[in-house]
Formats: sequence, C-alpha cells, structure tokens
Amino acid sequence: MEVNFVGENLLPGQIGQFFIILAFGASLLSLIAYYFSTTNENDRSWRNIGRIGFFINAFSIFSIGAILFYIIYNHLFEYHYAWAHSSKSLPTYYIISSFWEGQEGSFWLWMFWQVVLGVILVWKAKTWESPVMTVLMLAQTFLSSMIIGVEIFGFHIGSSPFILLREVVEGPIFSDPNYLSMIADGNGLNPLLQNYWMVIHPPTLFLGFASMIVPFAYAAAGLWTKRFADWITPALPWALFAVMTLGAGIIMGSFWAYEALNFGGFWAWDPVENASVIPWFTLIAAVHVMIAYRNSGHSYFTATFLTMVSFVLVIYASYLTRSGVLGETSVHSFTDLGLNEQLIAFNAAFFIIMIVLLVINKKSMPSSEKEEDVYSREFWLFIGGLVLTIACVQMIATTSIPVFNKVFGTKVAPPIDPIAHYNKWQAGFAVVIAFLSGFAQFLKYKKTETAKFVAATIATFLLSLVLSAVIIYVTKVYTNLMFILIIFSSVFGILANVRLLGDAIKGKWKLAGASVAHIGFALLLIGALVAAATNRVVSVNNSGYIAVAGFDKVEKPGDNLFLTQDEPALMGDYRITYVGDSVVAPNVYYKIKYERIDEETGAVKEAFTLKPFAQNNAKMGGLIGTPDTKHYITHDIYTLITAAASDQKPEHAAMSEDEKTGFEDYEEPATYEVNVGDTLRYRNGFYVIEGLNKNAKLENIPLSPSDVIVGLKIKVVSAKQEEYHVEPIFLIKSGTTYDFNKDVNEQGLRFRFSNIIPQKDKLEIMVYQKPLPEKKWIVFKAIKFPYINFFWAGTIVMTVGFLMSIFRRNKEYKRNAAKK
Repeated sequence: MEVNFVGENLLPGQIGQFFIILAFGASLLSLIAYYFSTTNENDRSWRNIGRIGFFINAFSIFSIGAILFYIIYNHLFEYHYAWAHSSKSLPTYYIISSFWEGQEGSFWLWMFWQVVLGVILVWKAKTWESPVMTVLMLAQTFLSSMIIGVEIFGFHIGSSPFILLREVVEGPIFSDPNYLSMIADGNGLNPLLQNYWMVIHPPTLFLGFASMIVPFAYAAAGLWTKRFADWITPALPWALFAVMTLGAGIIMGSFWAYEALNFGGFWAWDPVENASVIPWFTLIAAVHVMIAYRNSGHSYFTATFLTMVSFVLVIYASYLTRSGVLGETSVHSFTDLGLNEQLIAFNAAFFIIMIVLLVINKKSMPSSEKEEDVYSREFWLFIGGLVLTIACVQMIATTSIPVFNKVFGTKVAPPIDPIAHYNKWQAGFAVVIAFLSGFAQFLKYKKTETAKFVAATIATFLLSLVLSAVIIYVTKVYTNLMFILIIFSSVFGILANVRLLGDAIKGKWKLAGASVAHIGFALLLIGALVAAATNRVVSVNNSGYIAVAGFDKVEKPGDNLFLTQDEPALMGDYRITYVGDSVVAPNVYYKIKYERIDEETGAVKEAFTLKPFAQNNAKMGGLIGTPDTKHYITHDIYTLITAAASDQKPEHAAMSEDEKTGFEDYEEPATYEVNVGDTLRYRNGFYVIEGLNKNAKLENIPLSPSDVIVGLKIKVVSAKQEEYHVEPIFLIKSGTTYDFNKDVNEQGLRFRFSNIIPQKDKLEIMVYQKPLPEKKWIVFKAIKFPYINFFWAGTIVMTVGFLMSIFRRNKEYKRNAAKK
C-alpha cells in the first residue's frame, strides 16, 4: 500500500534530477560532436553542435548547484543530502561548507570549475578548441555520471544529491506519513569542517584539480592532431595556473589543519594530503621540462608524459579518497558510496588514452640528436623534474599500500609513524631540489661559460655557508645533519634566485617569475623545517598525570595543564588564567588569559586572551577541540582544549518526581552524637546545640498521651556572624520513630534530629550540606611554533611568482599567435 507522505517538498529534487540527466546527456553530445569536429576539420557544424551541448551542460550544472543549495539552505530534510550534512543551527557560511562536505557536492564542484574553464577555452582556444574540448567533455561526462543516481540492468550508476532520506535510511519512523514532523534537525556539519578555511579551501583545491585537465587536453590534442611542437606554448600558462591554484589549495589545507585540527601542526603526510600533493609535484616537474623543451628542443617525451600523468594522478587521487580504501589510514577521506567501478573506469580511460597516444606517436615525436650539455640549464631542469618524479614515486608507493593489499590480497602494513617515514625520504629530495633551483639559475640554455658559472656558484656557496650558520645557530637545529642540509640548500636557492632578481631590477622583469617562485619555495622549506623541528610543548606538566572527572588519564598528560577557573598558574614565561567561557551552539569557547610577567618587577609586560573552542560530539568519540593561536613575527603560541568540565546534569535529574526523596541536592550526611552545649563546625561557620524543647508541636499530626515529641534547638552562626535558629523534631508515635528535618537555606544546611540514645546520654543528629558550586576547569595543551611565518610567507611569495610566470607565458602565447 502506497503511503502519502505529508509535508514533503518533492519538486526541487525532481527538477534537480532532471538537470542531472540533462547535464549527462549534453556532455555526451558535446563530446561526440567535438570528436567529429576534430576529425573533420572543415566541418564547422560539428563544432557548433559541440558548443551547444557544452552550454546546455553548463546551464544544467549551474541549475543543479542552485537547487541543491536551495534545499540545504531551507533545511528540506526530506532530502538525504540536506539531512546528512547540515543543520538549522549552522550559519550561512558553514551551510556553504556543508554543500561540498559530501561526495555528490564535491563532484558538482569539480564539474562547475570544468564548466568555467570550458567557457574560457571556447572563447580563447581558437584552433585548439575542438580537440581540447573533446578531452574536457570526456572528463565532464564521467563526472556527470558520478551524480546521476540511476540503476540500469541492476547496475547502480552514480549517487544523486537529490535522493530522499526515506530512500536511504531505514526505520519505523518512515511508516508514518507525517515523519517529517519527527525530524527536528539535520545531522549537522562535521565539527572539524566548521572553520572559515573550509569555505574557501575545497573550492580552491577543486579548481586546481579541474584545471589539471587543460594541460592534459592540450598534450593529448597535440599528439592526436600531430601538432607536436605547438601544444606546449598554449598549455604552459594553463599548467602554471594549475600549479599555482592547486598549490594554493594545498597550502589552505595546511592553514586549516593548523587552525582547526588537533594534532598540533600543518602537515601530517595523511594519505589524502599525499593524494593532492603528488599530482602537484608531477605538474611542477612537467612545467620545468616543458620550459626546457621550448628553449632547447630536448625532453619532449618527458614533458608530454609528465603533463598527462599529472591529470591521471588527479583521478587516481579521487579514487583513493572516494573509494573508502583509505578508511583505516586517513582521518579525512570520503566514505564508500559504491562508485568504485566508475572511478576505476574514469582512471582507466584517461590512463589508456595517455598510453596509446604516447606509444603510437613515439617515433614521430620531436627529438634532438645533440646531447644536452651538462653546463646547460635544460639539462638540470630535466634532472630536477626527474628528482620530483622519483619523490612522487616514493609517496605513491607508500600511500597506495591499502590499494595493493586490496588488489593483490597482500597484508603489507602502512608505516606506524607516517610523518617520520615520509620525512626520512622526502628530506633528501628537498635538499636536491633546493640546490637545483639555485645553481641552475647560473646556467644558460644550450651552453654556459664554465668560468662564470663556477665563480658565481662558489661565491654564492660561501655566502650561503655563512648565512646558514647564523640561521642554524639562532634556530638551534644543529643536532640533525639533514636539517642542516635543508637549511643550507634553501639559503643557497634563495641567494641564487635573488641574484636573478637583480637582473629584473635592470629591466628584465619578465625573467623574475621563476626566481620569485623558487625563493618562495625555499622560504617554505625553511619555515616548515624549523617549525616542525623546533616546536615545543610549553604546557609542561611535571607530574605527568592528570585525573579529571570522566577521564582516567588525559592523552599525553605531561603535555597538558589543568586549570580551574579564576585560579592563575605559571607556564614558562606566562601566567595563565582560565577566565570563563561562552557558548555559541554547538561550541563552547574557553577564554584563557595569557600574561607575560617581568621577573624583576612583577609587572605585566603583555596580556592577551585566546579562545580555543570545543564541542562534545558523541559520533566522533567525545570532545573535539579546535585551537586558537597567538601570532608573533618570530613564533606562534598555539592552544588547544583537550578536556573540560562536563555541563551534564546530575544523574538524579533524570529521576521522576515520585523517585525523588528531597535529599538529592545534598552531599552525604555527617552523623554526630552530641550533648546540649556542644559546638560543631560546618563549612562556612559553626552551630551550637542549645537545648531540648519537650513541648514541641507538629501541625496536622494528632498525638496520644503515650507519644513522645522533642525538638532540638540549634543556633547556626555563619562566618559573617549571621545567626539562624532551627528546631528539627524527633517523634516516637505508636512505637515507631520519625524525624522531621529543618533547613537553613541561606547556608545550604539541613538538620535531622535522628535519635535519642539514653544509654549513652547522647542525642544523634545528621547534618547535610549542599555541595559547593563546582568550579569550572579545563585541560589544555599549548605549543610554541618558532619561525612558522617563514612557511606562510613562502607560500605567498611562491604564489606571486607563479602569477608573474603565468602573465609572462600568456604574453608569449599571444605574441606567437599574432605572428601566425
């Protein structure tokens, strides 16, 4: 029997699903038309059909995005995607983040950027439009299939963002036609993603991924149409743009990790991080070899291969992060949506295209019969590209261990300490790359005067020794030989490239882009090394143990300090105080005041307040902390909450009214045997047993002559000399004893006259006290990151260098196009 569900808004999903199918059909039409346009150069009708298909696809992609955002923004929780990734409490900018938290949204983001790039190519590519757009629309067809969400002959294709919640989640709630009234809110956004960097990091990263298709498309088009020598010039600005954008996205991810994750750093060699950086490295290598080919005619095959394999590795990275294969080795990969076969087909298609084009055109590719001179720049650009490629091979081999285990049935264990493992290998590659980026600047293309090269290299080498010694002494990284080599090679690279900038000052600014990018890369290396090697925990707990309510032991207690609200403590150069908190649901912001004290005068030289926040998230295993950081020019102070006082109500709060006895709000009682005249102390003063009242009375309780009723007169004196008089009563009625308590509410006291002990000539009283208001407390970890600004500054300088290079190469492309 069909259920008529109440309140469902099905129209947006139906329209959205229509546009998904239209996007897939239009991309397939455009792919076919552009293919025939390439094979029939003089027939413009195919190209026009290709453009129509592309623009229909573009309109469909925009429509899908608008409808999905409408569903999420308006909290239409009848749709699984809105329920799974958002909630009503999220501010607008986090609702934007929830848009691409799921796989379907991130696939849409990838398609969106390919559409934007496609518009530029249709407008600018000219004679390259048809073959290049054929490749781009092939990728768009695969991506469209990832969100189509249909079943054909029992085979499920894609996962639609417009699927209904009741079609995904099972439960008795969905037997009720009015089930939506029972869904108060959505599942919410992962707390680790509730950070402003996650609003801009994924779009930038996916723009980088999407832009990698363009140099691949130009390389494939060059081989396909036999225009071997022509494709590199238009592809080079695109390759530089892809390197810059993907690099910026990766660095934004580092910012996010540093500011939002709780491992205390900016790079952890997580498999998902590696999956992004591997194609970035190979395309950087491709750019250098492409430049070498343009200037010397050498290494055409290598330039083509590296350009094409970079996008193949982007698709492979997508498989790693979306197939679920990294579920046990990565903290932030997507879960398996059943798209493995499609992802493998996507990867296989472009890998096969690359291999086939390279193999069938191998003999026709341009080559130079003259060997490259060792004293030529192109030779060392090739060597640099080779070193980067080998570095990527090492990363791919280790990152792909789960894939090898799945495919071949092996049981190879990933590295126990991935950071140490990758650092051991990649540090050596970093030294070589930094040196090459330096001394290659002293070389000319084709031939270099040996004497000038040797003189310039030796002079820079000696100056680098001096500056490196100073840096190593100041940063104290002299305990590790590899650290010393990285510092020295980076300084050498900076000085060598600064020399080339000197030529730019003389009017050759067009040469400056590469040097600026190399300087940025070297600064990045220095900053990353120094910050990672010399960061130290400043919240040192010498006891090595913290026992707090609800925790047997805080993780690494020697690195954590316990603070009670408004009770200062010393931490290195600082006096720290937990001054309170504020709630912005679902997060609690903990305010920690730092004061740097002058040892001689005791005066406060500096004061600031950090506000790390955290939320209790049962789905993620408890308290999830997000750090706050104080930035200085020379270092950062990074602070993270690792435990905090629970704000849960006492267990008795869950009792029913019938189960309560009235004593739940008091501590366990103290029982005393007393005499008249005794004085006893309580937490905030004392009380005196003044006497017995044998004429005590109780309202509404009739007494017989045989009943005994006695009141105990007690005077309570507070620390402020405030006096209170109470008289608890003891009753013996019909052989049964009763007592009636009396309270001093102002002092949180309750007295019971519980017994008369004639054999001891004593009176028994029970005294209850309300517990003191529990002071709030936190456990936190603070880390000092020295000279980390070199890392951030290096990324900015490197990005500027890429921009300068893009402008230069684009001008060259326009100039060459004008000559034809």
